[in-house]
Amino acid sequence: MLRPLPKTCFEVAEWKRARVNIDYHVEFKRHYYSVPHTLVRKQVDVWATDQVVEVFYNRRRVSSHKRDDTPGRHSTHPEHMPESHRHYAECNPERFINWAKKIGDLTEQLVNGIFSCRPHIEHGYRSCLGLMRLESRYGKERLEAAAKRALFFGLYSCKGVRNILEAGLDKVPLEEESGVTGKAHANIRGTDYYS
Repeated sequence: MLRPLPKTCFEVAEWKRARVNIDYHVEFKRHYYSVPHTLVRKQVDVWATDQVVEVFYNRRRVSSHKRDDTPGRHSTHPEHMPESHRHYAECNPERFINWAKKIGDLTEQLVNGIFSCRPHIEHGYRSCLGLMRLESRYGKERLEAAAKRALFFGLYSCKGVRNILEAGLDKVPLEEESGVTGKAHANIRGTDYYS
Protein backbone atom coordinates (compact mmCIF):
# COMPACT_ATOMS: atom_id res chain seq x y z
CA MET A 1 0.00 0.00 0.00
CA LEU A 2 2.92 2.31 0.53
CA ARG A 3 4.46 4.08 -2.46
CA PRO A 4 8.25 4.03 -2.94
CA LEU A 5 10.23 6.87 -1.40
CA PRO A 6 11.23 9.78 -3.68
CA LYS A 7 14.58 9.35 -5.42
CA THR A 8 15.82 12.73 -4.18
CA CYS A 9 15.82 13.84 -0.56
CA PHE A 10 13.61 16.68 0.58
CA GLU A 11 15.50 19.98 0.51
CA VAL A 12 14.84 22.68 3.06
CA ALA A 13 14.41 26.00 1.25
CA GLU A 14 14.31 29.58 2.43
CA TRP A 15 12.26 32.39 0.87
CA LYS A 16 13.14 36.05 1.01
CA ARG A 17 11.64 39.17 -0.51
CA ALA A 18 14.25 41.55 -1.99
CA ARG A 19 14.58 44.62 -4.18
CA VAL A 20 16.93 44.55 -7.18
CA ASN A 21 19.75 47.03 -6.64
CA ILE A 22 20.96 49.52 -9.26
CA ASP A 23 23.78 47.11 -10.14
CA TYR A 24 21.13 44.45 -11.10
CA HIS A 25 22.03 42.17 -8.17
CA VAL A 26 20.01 41.00 -5.19
CA GLU A 27 21.54 40.27 -1.81
CA PHE A 28 21.10 36.94 -0.02
CA LYS A 29 23.16 36.14 3.08
CA ARG A 30 25.57 38.98 2.22
CA HIS A 31 26.34 37.54 -1.26
CA TYR A 32 25.06 39.23 -4.45
CA TYR A 33 23.33 37.37 -7.29
CA SER A 34 22.57 38.87 -10.70
CA VAL A 35 19.17 39.16 -12.35
CA PRO A 36 18.31 40.63 -15.78
CA HIS A 37 19.19 44.34 -15.73
CA THR A 38 15.64 45.26 -16.80
CA LEU A 39 14.48 44.39 -13.26
CA VAL A 40 16.45 47.16 -11.52
CA ARG A 41 14.50 48.51 -8.51
CA LYS A 42 11.81 45.82 -8.87
CA GLN A 43 10.61 43.65 -5.99
CA VAL A 44 11.54 39.96 -6.41
CA ASP A 45 11.34 36.71 -4.44
CA VAL A 46 14.52 34.80 -3.64
CA TRP A 47 14.32 31.03 -3.10
CA ALA A 48 17.44 29.37 -1.69
CA THR A 49 18.45 25.82 -0.84
CA ASP A 50 21.87 24.55 0.24
CA GLN A 51 22.84 24.22 -3.43
CA VAL A 52 20.92 26.81 -5.46
CA VAL A 53 19.66 30.40 -5.28
CA GLU A 54 16.81 31.24 -7.64
CA VAL A 55 15.08 34.58 -8.18
CA PHE A 56 11.42 34.95 -9.21
CA TYR A 57 9.59 37.96 -10.58
CA ASN A 58 5.79 37.77 -10.94
CA ARG A 59 6.01 34.05 -10.09
CA ARG A 60 8.37 33.35 -13.00
CA ARG A 61 11.97 32.27 -12.47
CA VAL A 62 14.30 34.92 -13.93
CA SER A 63 17.64 33.79 -12.50
CA SER A 64 19.32 30.69 -11.11
CA HIS A 65 22.77 30.53 -9.48
CA LYS A 66 24.84 27.97 -7.67
CA ARG A 67 24.79 29.05 -4.03
CA ASP A 68 27.90 30.84 -2.79
CA ASP A 69 28.09 32.06 0.80
CA THR A 70 31.25 34.14 0.33
CA PRO A 71 30.30 37.51 1.86
CA GLY A 72 30.67 40.63 -0.26
CA ARG A 73 31.21 38.75 -3.54
CA HIS A 74 29.09 38.74 -6.70
CA SER A 75 27.76 35.88 -8.82
CA THR A 76 26.98 37.38 -12.22
CA HIS A 77 25.69 35.86 -15.46
CA PRO A 78 26.95 37.90 -18.45
CA GLU A 79 23.55 37.75 -20.16
CA HIS A 80 22.09 39.74 -17.24
CA MET A 81 24.36 42.71 -17.97
CA PRO A 82 23.42 45.67 -20.13
CA GLU A 83 25.41 45.83 -23.39
CA SER A 84 27.56 48.69 -22.09
CA HIS A 85 28.74 46.58 -19.12
CA ARG A 86 29.57 43.44 -21.09
CA HIS A 87 32.64 45.12 -22.58
CA TYR A 88 34.04 45.61 -19.08
CA ALA A 89 33.17 42.09 -17.92
CA GLU A 90 36.50 40.91 -19.34
CA CYS A 91 38.26 43.62 -17.35
CA ASN A 92 39.69 42.80 -13.98
CA PRO A 93 42.85 43.92 -12.18
CA GLU A 94 44.55 40.52 -12.67
CA ARG A 95 44.21 40.83 -16.45
CA PHE A 96 45.97 44.20 -16.49
CA ILE A 97 48.62 43.20 -13.93
CA ASN A 98 49.48 40.05 -15.92
CA TRP A 99 49.78 42.17 -19.07
CA ALA A 100 52.01 44.69 -17.25
CA LYS A 101 54.32 41.91 -15.99
CA LYS A 102 55.07 41.03 -19.62
CA ILE A 103 56.17 44.63 -20.23
CA GLY A 104 58.36 44.95 -17.13
CA ASP A 105 58.54 45.49 -13.37
CA LEU A 106 58.10 49.26 -13.61
CA THR A 107 54.95 48.98 -15.74
CA GLU A 108 53.60 46.47 -13.24
CA GLN A 109 54.28 48.95 -10.40
CA LEU A 110 52.55 51.67 -12.40
CA VAL A 111 49.43 49.54 -12.99
CA ASN A 112 49.28 48.57 -9.31
CA GLY A 113 49.60 52.27 -8.45
CA ILE A 114 46.77 53.17 -10.83
CA PHE A 115 44.46 50.75 -9.01
CA SER A 116 45.58 51.67 -5.49
CA CYS A 117 45.18 55.46 -5.89
CA ARG A 118 41.53 55.28 -6.99
CA PRO A 119 38.55 54.85 -4.68
CA HIS A 120 37.08 52.09 -6.89
CA ILE A 121 39.14 49.55 -8.83
CA GLU A 122 36.89 49.93 -11.88
CA HIS A 123 38.00 53.56 -12.21
CA GLY A 124 41.47 52.34 -13.20
CA TYR A 125 40.29 50.20 -16.14
CA ARG A 126 40.20 53.06 -18.61
CA SER A 127 43.78 54.13 -17.78
CA CYS A 128 45.04 50.57 -18.09
CA LEU A 129 43.30 50.08 -21.43
CA GLY A 130 44.97 53.31 -22.55
CA LEU A 131 48.39 51.96 -21.48
CA MET A 132 47.75 48.85 -23.58
CA ARG A 133 47.07 51.05 -26.61
CA LEU A 134 50.27 53.01 -25.91
CA GLU A 135 52.25 49.76 -25.88
CA SER A 136 50.96 48.83 -29.33
CA ARG A 137 51.91 52.31 -30.60
CA TYR A 138 55.30 52.88 -28.90
CA GLY A 139 56.53 49.38 -28.00
CA LYS A 140 57.45 47.66 -24.75
CA GLU A 141 60.84 49.29 -24.16
CA ARG A 142 59.57 52.86 -24.49
CA LEU A 143 56.53 52.13 -22.33
CA GLU A 144 58.73 50.66 -19.60
CA ALA A 145 61.01 53.73 -19.71
CA ALA A 146 57.97 56.02 -19.57
CA ALA A 147 56.64 54.03 -16.60
CA LYS A 148 59.95 54.66 -14.79
CA ARG A 149 59.60 58.42 -15.29
CA ALA A 150 55.88 58.37 -14.37
CA LEU A 151 56.64 56.54 -11.12
CA PHE A 152 59.46 58.99 -10.33
CA PHE A 153 57.07 61.93 -10.60
CA GLY A 154 54.02 60.14 -9.14
CA LEU A 155 51.97 60.22 -12.36
CA TYR A 156 49.45 57.40 -12.08
CA SER A 157 47.45 57.97 -15.25
CA CYS A 158 47.52 57.08 -18.92
CA LYS A 159 47.57 60.78 -19.80
CA GLY A 160 50.82 61.32 -17.87
CA VAL A 161 52.51 58.37 -19.59
CA ARG A 162 51.21 59.48 -23.00
CA ASN A 163 52.64 62.99 -22.46
CA ILE A 164 56.03 61.49 -21.56
CA LEU A 165 56.04 59.36 -24.71
CA GLU A 166 54.84 62.13 -27.03
CA ALA A 167 57.54 64.49 -25.72
CA GLY A 168 60.21 61.78 -26.01
CA LEU A 169 61.11 62.18 -22.32
CA ASP A 170 61.29 58.40 -21.95
CA LYS A 171 64.59 58.58 -23.90
CA VAL A 172 66.16 61.09 -21.47
CA PRO A 173 67.82 59.43 -18.46
CA LEU A 174 66.56 60.74 -15.11
CA GLU A 175 70.16 61.27 -13.86
CA GLU A 176 70.74 64.01 -16.46
CA GLU A 177 68.09 66.28 -15.00
CA SER A 178 69.54 69.15 -13.03
CA GLY A 179 68.61 68.94 -9.38
CA VAL A 180 65.03 67.74 -9.87
CA THR A 181 63.85 65.23 -7.32
CA GLY A 182 60.72 63.15 -7.57
CA LYS A 183 57.43 64.95 -6.86
CA ALA A 184 59.24 68.21 -5.96
CA HIS A 185 60.19 71.27 -7.97
CA ALA A 186 63.77 72.61 -7.96
CA ASN A 187 62.60 75.99 -6.56
CA ILE A 188 60.86 74.55 -3.50
CA ARG A 189 62.77 75.14 -0.27
CA GLY A 190 63.71 72.04 1.65
CA THR A 191 63.03 71.37 5.33
CA ASP A 192 66.55 72.63 6.23
CA TYR A 193 65.51 76.17 5.24
CA TYR A 194 63.24 76.45 8.27
CA SER A 195 65.74 75.15 10.85
